[in-house]
Amino acid sequence: MSSNTLQQKPNTNQEPVLQFIRAASKFTGGTLLGVTMLTSSVVAGGLVGLAISFRNLPDVRVLRTYAPTETTHIYDVKGKLLASLHGEANREVVPLDKMSPHLKRAVMAIEDSYFYQHHGVNAGALARATRANWIEGRTVEGGSTLTMQLVKNLFLTPKRAFSRKLAESVLSLRVEQIFTKDQILEMYLNQVYWGHNTYGAQTAAQSYFGKSVTNLDLAESAMMAGLIQSPETLTPFANLKGAKQRQQEVLNRMVDLKWITPEEAQAARKQPLKLGTITSFQTSQSPYITEAAVQELTKRFGRDAVLKGGMRVQTTIDTNFQRMAEEVVKEGHGSLIAQGVYADQMALVSVDPRTHFVKAMVGGVDYRKSQYNRAIQAVRQPGSAFKPFVYYAAFASGKYTPDSTVDDSPVGYPDGYEMYYPQNYDGSFSGPISIRQALAVSRNVPAVKLGQEVGLNKVIDICRTLGIRSPIEPVVSLPLGSVDLTPLEMAGAFATFASGGWYSEPTFIVQVTDSSGNVLLDNTPKPQLVLDPWAVASLNSAMQGVINGGTATAANIGRPAGGKTGTTTSERDIWFVGYVPQLATAVWVGNDDYTSIGYGATGGTFVAPIWRNFMSRALQGTPVESFRPASDFPRP
Repeated sequence: MSSNTLQQKPNTNQEPVLQFIRAASKFTGGTLLGVTMLTSSVVAGGLVGLAISFRNLPDVRVLRTYAPTETTHIYDVKGKLLASLHGEANREVVPLDKMSPHLKRAVMAIEDSYFYQHHGVNAGALARATRANWIEGRTVEGGSTLTMQLVKNLFLTPKRAFSRKLAESVLSLRVEQIFTKDQILEMYLNQVYWGHNTYGAQTAAQSYFGKSVTNLDLAESAMMAGLIQSPETLTPFANLKGAKQRQQEVLNRMVDLKWITPEEAQAARKQPLKLGTITSFQTSQSPYITEAAVQELTKRFGRDAVLKGGMRVQTTIDTNFQRMAEEVVKEGHGSLIAQGVYADQMALVSVDPRTHFVKAMVGGVDYRKSQYNRAIQAVRQPGSAFKPFVYYAAFASGKYTPDSTVDDSPVGYPDGYEMYYPQNYDGSFSGPISIRQALAVSRNVPAVKLGQEVGLNKVIDICRTLGIRSPIEPVVSLPLGSVDLTPLEMAGAFATFASGGWYSEPTFIVQVTDSSGNVLLDNTPKPQLVLDPWAVASLNSAMQGVINGGTATAANIGRPAGGKTGTTTSERDIWFVGYVPQLATAVWVGNDDYTSIGYGATGGTFVAPIWRNFMSRALQGTPVESFRPASDFPRP
C-alpha cells in the first residue's frame, strides 16, 4: 500500500446498516414475498446480528500485513530480462499514487461509481440487484462494490449464492472500518484479475499496452476497466471488437458521471490502440541459466518466495557470452558427429576468476530435447583434468617445484584386497621426468606417485578449499580422476588457480531485491586468499605447458593460458578445462548413458578446439594478461 495512506479508526456508526435496510424496504415495496421476508429478517436483526451468525468468517485484519503474490523477474548482469516466474498469479504490486488517474476513474465508473460515498455496501445497488435476480430466477446483476469484490477474491469462493453475498456484505463492512478508501482501492487494483494469467493493473498494462500503469491514457484505461467484467471473453488480443464496445460503455458511463467531457470520450473512442503482447507465459531466454538461478534462490529463500515474492534477480550471466557459448556447443557437437565421435551431450561453464561469477553456462546440446542441466547436475569423472589438484598439493608442500624430477616407472600399491598398478595412456614409461613435463604430456604414474607422497587426504582438503563439494574417497587412483564432479565444480576450482589463489563461492546471482527495491541478497564478491601464492604461480607456469607443447596444443588462443585435458577409461568422458586471468572455462563431452564416445577420443583432440573456439570469441577486445611468475612470491 502507499506509504502516504493512513488507516481509518474503526467505524462504529451503524448508518450503513440502516441505509441497507431502508433502501431494501423502500425499493421492494413489499410486493415480492421472498424479498419482503428477506427485508423483515434484515430489519429484525440487522447486519450486526448477521455478523454474529457469521462469526466464523475470516478476520479481515490480516489484510494489514497482506502481501499479494508477485511475479519474480530474472535479468542478466546488464539488466536484460531473461525470464519471469510466477506461481498461480502473474502480478507486480504498485502504489495507488503511481497508477494512472484515468484508470482509477474508469474502474470506479464501471464497477462502483459510489465507491467513495458508501461504507462497503451500496444498499441501493444491492437491493436493485436482489430484485432483478429474483425476477429472472438467476444472477443477472451483481450489486457488488469494489470492497465486496475484493473480499470475495481474497476470502470467499466464487460460488454465487445468497449466503456468500451476505458474507461479502459483512466482510466489506469490517474492511471499511479498518482501512481507508485509498488503501482498499489500491488493494483492489493490485489484486483484480485481468485475463491471460495477469493479476493487478501493472502486469495487465504491460501485457495489453506494453507500458507501465502509470502511463495509461484515457482510451487504454477505459478498455482495461471494461475487461474486468469478463477478461477472457473481452480480451482485445482475441476479441478487439468486443473490447472496443465495452470501452465505449465505460467512456459513456464516465460522461454520465461528468468525470470526463463528451469531447474527451469521443477522442478516446477514435484513438488507435497499440496493443502489446501476451507476456504472462513468457518462456526463459536462457532456460539453463534460469533454472540454475532458481535452484540457488530456492535453497536460500524457499520455493514460494521465489515464485510469489516479486523478486528482482540480477544474475551474473552476460547474455553475449551466453549466446556465444550456446552457439559454440551447437557447432562443436555437430563437428564431433562429423568426425565420428558418438557423443550425445556436452556442457560448458565459464567463470570469471576475479569474482567467481558464472558468465555463461550451457547444460546440454538442445534444451528442447533434454532439460537435464549437465553443467550443474551431471557428476562425471574428470580423468586427468583432476591432476592439477595433486600437483598443486606437491608444490604447496614445499618439497617440489615444476622442475623437480619424478620417476615414471612401474609401481604398485595395495588397494583394498588387490594391488593397483597405474598405467600411462600409451602403456609406456618415460623414466625420470620433470613435473612440468609430466603434467604437459599427462603421464599417469607420476601423478599417482605424487598423490601418495603428499597424501590423498591433503589433496581432498585442497579440493574442498576450492569449492568442490561432491563426495571424494581417498582411493589410490584418485589423482587420475576416479571421482565424480560437475563441470561447474571444475570451472570454479580452476578459476581459483587463474586468480592466483583467491576464492569466492561461485554463483549465478549478483543481487536480489524485492519489488520495492529493498536488497534481499547481495553477492558482492568477498574473495579470500586460500592457496599459497608461490605454489599456485608454479602450477600456472606448468599448466601453460599443456597448451604450449603438451596434450592441448589445439587449445592455443594466442595469449598466456593454462589448462588440462581429461580422458577417462573407455573414453566415456572427455574434457578440457582451461583459463586465462580473466576467464576460466570447463567443457565436457560424453553420453548420458555412460557409453563410450569412440575409441581413441581424447580431450586434447576433440574438446580443446571447442574450448579454443569459445575463449577466442569471449576474449575479443579483452587485453592480454600474463600470470604472475612464482619468482614474485616466497617459496613455502
